[in-house]
Amino acid sequence: MDTLLHQGKTFENIDYSEKRLVDFEFFNCDFINCNFSKSDLSNNDFIDCNFKNCNFSLATLRNTGLKNIKFTDCKLMGLDFSYSNAFLFSMNFQGCILDYSTFLQRKLKKTNFFDCSLKDVDFSEADLTQAVFKNCDLSNATFVRSILEKADFRTAKNYSFDPEENKVKNAKFSRLELAGLLEKFNLDIQ
Repeated sequence: MDTLLHQGKTFENIDYSEKRLVDFEFFNCDFINCNFSKSDLSNNDFIDCNFKNCNFSLATLRNTGLKNIKFTDCKLMGLDFSYSNAFLFSMNFQGCILDYSTFLQRKLKKTNFFDCSLKDVDFSEADLTQAVFKNCDLSNATFVRSILEKADFRTAKNYSFDPEENKVKNAKFSRLELAGLLEKFNLDIQ
């Protein structure tokens, strides 16, 4: 990459693993089958970009801008989104693996998580107002002091959190998964 600004480009089958990208700006770019695992993406901005079949596992996102990003069939394991740029932060996920990632105190209003694995993800103090968890596995996901108002969990599974510790007004749930909201009471639900 010769210039700091990339606009309207497609990057395909590139291995950025364990590399450091510094002060790049990507606008309206597509990344297909790229490997960013264990790479340092700090201080870079990605705006209006699409990532398909990319691996970001254990990448560093310190002050990384991620605005209007679509991740499709990507592996995003162990990412700490809480250090990314809060001002440039909006994304949607389709068919992604986000296990062991952290969204501590992130604003994720209207974020779509479709067909994603969200095992052991930390959503503590995140604003998930109107977020949609369609066909997602939320095994051991953490929701503490999170805003879940109008969030849609109807097709999600394995979620468990205390409604008294979170804001859940008008959130949508499936009857089949209500046991995860009552876990603290040690009830035997049949």
